[in-house]
Amino acid sequence: MNRYFAPPKRPSAARTSNAERHIADLLGLADIKIGGSRPWDITVNDPRVYQRVLARGSLGLGESYMDGWWGAPAVDELMTKLLEADIPSHLRRDFPLLISIARGRLFNFQRSRAFEVGENHYDIGNDLYQRMLDSRMIYSCAYWKNASTLEEAQERKLDLICRKLDLHPGMKLLDIGSGWGGLLRFAAERYGVQGVGVTVSHEQARYANANRRGLPIETKLIDYMDLEGKFDRIVSVGMFEHVGQKNYGSYFEKVRQLLVPDGLFLLHTIGGNHSSVHGDPWVEKYIFPNGMLPSPAQITRRIEGVFVLEDWHNFGPDYDNTLMAWLSRFDAAWDDLASRYDERFRRMWRYYLMMCAAVFRARHTQLWQVVLSPKGIAGGYKSIR
Repeated sequence: MNRYFAPPKRPSAARTSNAERHIADLLGLADIKIGGSRPWDITVNDPRVYQRVLARGSLGLGESYMDGWWGAPAVDELMTKLLEADIPSHLRRDFPLLISIARGRLFNFQRSRAFEVGENHYDIGNDLYQRMLDSRMIYSCAYWKNASTLEEAQERKLDLICRKLDLHPGMKLLDIGSGWGGLLRFAAERYGVQGVGVTVSHEQARYANANRRGLPIETKLIDYMDLEGKFDRIVSVGMFEHVGQKNYGSYFEKVRQLLVPDGLFLLHTIGGNHSSVHGDPWVEKYIFPNGMLPSPAQITRRIEGVFVLEDWHNFGPDYDNTLMAWLSRFDAAWDDLASRYDERFRRMWRYYLMMCAAVFRARHTQLWQVVLSPKGIAGGYKSIR
């Protein structure tokens, strides 16, 4: 992949030694040992890793793992311990992080480069996603209440969404960020609705339209801001993370414009505990370009005067289970995928899934389903879990 960069030059032995001692001390605060035998202990394969991490922060940590400079039997457990011990707060701001902050403050790449995440993430290969995800190819947090398999948990999530939206036959449903069309197909089959989905991914749109199964649904390859018309219900699952904090206000205003006065909107999004103007440098570079997690305050500020908040449901820990299920399926499918994706990609993808599982396990990141109405539901909204 052309976003990879050449490894840095080897630092002096003295600097490496100082960096090693500093890193070892920090790891000790999280009960992590270099060369230990526990699943969360680190094996160092290249001593340059210490200076690389200190100089480049999360970007250096992820890239050095991709390059095989370090490893651990359970990276998810390692990262969870680092987060629970708040080790990142002991590190000074590195250059890649400062660049990420500056980009978030100065530019609005979520609008000027709206299709970039589709091209660089969702379009990398349907074969990968078909093997990693459930049969409907739902690429968002599953709902594991009373579920024991990924398939069951994703179906329960889809049904939860449909019941929260109070769908009825003949309604017109809009799915903003509709992925491979799984939610639209489910809603049309089980609840008798008509549906329109929008995505910035060519591969998602092609797959969704080729698998409509004669249902009254379609998927459009357009930016959400270019939508027109009126819809009885609107849903957005796992897309708000690509909107960007500069655009939250215009996003909610656009949804309000598209929704009928007595309609409902369900927002399903990953969220952070603190307001931010940037994403993680490694995730931005390798996984989700221009990604950014909203905070509760950033959402509520932007819905004020536009929507009535009817319900806020947090089931963030379920994302840990979901990501680890994806990892298991990815690992099981690797022999079949290896002809298309190289070893560095495999390490990158496994790191992505395990790192994300850790941030949910440590409760640093949440998963919210927020139900909104334009004017408030007469008599009150009935919360559904």
